[in-house]
Amino acid sequence: MANLNNRKVAILTEEGFEQVELTSPKEALLAAGATVHIISPQSGKIKAWDKDKWGIEVDVDVVLTDASPDDYDALVLPGGVLNPDKLRQNKDAVAFVSAFLDEGKPLAAICHGPQMLIETGMISGRRLTSYPSLQTDLKNAGAEWVDEEVVVDNGLVTSRTPADLDAFNRKTIEEIGEGVHE
Repeated sequence: MANLNNRKVAILTEEGFEQVELTSPKEALLAAGATVHIISPQSGKIKAWDKDKWGIEVDVDVVLTDASPDDYDALVLPGGVLNPDKLRQNKDAVAFVSAFLDEGKPLAAICHGPQMLIETGMISGRRLTSYPSLQTDLKNAGAEWVDEEVVVDNGLVTSRTPADLDAFNRKTIEEIGEGVHE
C-alpha cells in the first residue's frame, strides 16, 4: 500500500451522504497516513444516510467557501442519493471538483458521487462506473460507462456501490500515491 504521509485529501460532502461511503475511505486514507478533511457547504456537523435511515453525524473540518483545491492533493466524493444532488446545485462545489479534474489531481467518486462529475462538463471521453441508475446520465455527458467494481481513468477512480469499497479504497490510495496525472 502507498504511504500517503505527505498527502492531504479532501472529502467533499453534504447532508445525506451514504455513511459507509465516507467512513470506509476516510479510515483507509488515515491508515495509509493521509491527512483527511471533511469539506461541506454546511458548518458544524452533517448527517449521514445509513442504508434506509439517518445515520451518524460527522464534523465538518472546513466549510466549502473557506476551502481551496490548491490545499489538497486529492478529492473523494462519497455517494448517497441526497448528497450529490445537493452538491451539484452548488456552484462552489462544482468549481471545487472541476479544479481537481482540470489539474489532473486524483479524484475518487463512488455510487451516486459521479453525479458531481457530470456537472463539471469535464468527463466526455472518460471511462468510469457508478451506481447503475446513473449510467444513462453519464453516457449523455460523453463518458464511457462500464459495469466493473472499480475503474481507473488517468487518476479518476470510480466504483458502483458499497460492495466495491475494498477495491475502491485500494485504487484510491494507489492513485493518490502516484500524484498528479497529466
